[in-house]
Amino acid sequence: MSESEAPGYNHLHLFSEGQVLWVTIDNPPINLITKSLLVDLIQLSYWLENDTEHIVVVFQSANPNFFLAHFDVTALLGDQTDQQNSEDQDLNIFDGLCERLRVLPKITMCKISGRIGGGGSEIAMACDMRFAALGKTKMNQMEVPIGIIPGGGGTQRLPSLVGYSRAAELILGGIDLDAQTGDDWGYFTRALPPEELDDYVEWLALRIASFDPAAVKGAKSSLLNSVPSLKNGLINESQIFSDLCYSQDGQRSLRRFLELGGQTVEGELRISDLSAEVAKE
Repeated sequence: MSESEAPGYNHLHLFSEGQVLWVTIDNPPINLITKSLLVDLIQLSYWLENDTEHIVVVFQSANPNFFLAHFDVTALLGDQTDQQNSEDQDLNIFDGLCERLRVLPKITMCKISGRIGGGGSEIAMACDMRFAALGKTKMNQMEVPIGIIPGGGGTQRLPSLVGYSRAAELILGGIDLDAQTGDDWGYFTRALPPEELDDYVEWLALRIASFDPAAVKGAKSSLLNSVPSLKNGLINESQIFSDLCYSQDGQRSLRRFLELGGQTVEGELRISDLSAEVAKE
């Protein structure tokens, strides 16, 4: 992949290894989904739709403690003036991004060595596989404790991975999901010792990329046919999210989340406890 073939990004670093594309997320200090990072990811998703060089895409993080955090709460403060739709006018731009990643004619993997949560988890769930580091990786959907709901597909994709009641426990409780439990429940494709994670993901990515591209794409296309459409659920989720987010109580809770240390390294490392503190106010 030459420099001229790939678009430029502010928070993503791309590296080709044969027909495998490695995408490193780099938005210090916690890989927060800021508007700038979201633009990068959207731009990448469109580019990948037309890319013919790569069969497998692996997302990883430059930060060993954070894979991909939630959406930037500061962008949700104030009036609802910046809500945009994707090319599918029924979906918001975040759902549009996740849907493009989900149906890409490529295999998408996430190598998750640290924390993942909120919108970061929703993006990862739109990918084909998620690999975790035992004793290090934790997932948290922290929205309900801070007065909103997952707004990028979390209520729709998580039940299909772990089942309704477990998804309810994670979303309503806002509790951490560790790597081993996530492996047992089906959120993570596989959880490995930290020292084995890199080698295994690279081995699997290169193995898949060595197969006939038509067979790989055909298998994914057929697998996708087993998944029912989530469109109506995504639209409903987005509306509920907006109603809660831009209510007086919702805005108050989001501000309190930031006051208590949300979006800081220290606060995000204890996101389960911090978000519960917001609910006590």
